[in-house]
Amino acid sequence: MVRAIDLDEQSRKHILGVPCPEFAETAFVVGPPLARRRVALISTAGLHRRNDRPFAVGANDYRAIPGDTPAADLVMSHVSTNYDRTGFQQDLNVVLPLDRLRELVADGAVGAVAAYHYSFMGATDPTRLEATGRHLAGLLKADQVDAVVLLPV
Repeated sequence: MVRAIDLDEQSRKHILGVPCPEFAETAFVVGPPLARRRVALISTAGLHRRNDRPFAVGANDYRAIPGDTPAADLVMSHVSTNYDRTGFQQDLNVVLPLDRLRELVADGAVGAVAAYHYSFMGATDPTRLEATGRHLAGLLKADQVDAVVLLPV
């Protein structure tokens, strides 16, 4: 990912001028030990399966990624001249560490891998994501997920 200092002046001013919303509620709760938690991954890398529709610029929706999806079946439709895809092209785990999560489960450090993981399009105005996030929270709850790793890319 490019650093703000490396952007042209107009892009840098735009990025630094994007307001960060504040939310009245905190989502953090005490839960079971990690070794008993069911974990899902949520990335902002604009990932989706090859047969899914690509993300549009500024998209405020998500794509569900079944936990058994092979890395070769995932593509990235996050397009920006400021976005370096090299890490993703070399190792999916940079943006969606499914292999590392499976290893943690095998080692007993994490209880279980969720049935589905999710990806959003990065660089979307966070205020446009609240309703989608609330909907996704219901899906995670139905999947008995009690821990999420957020992967802002």
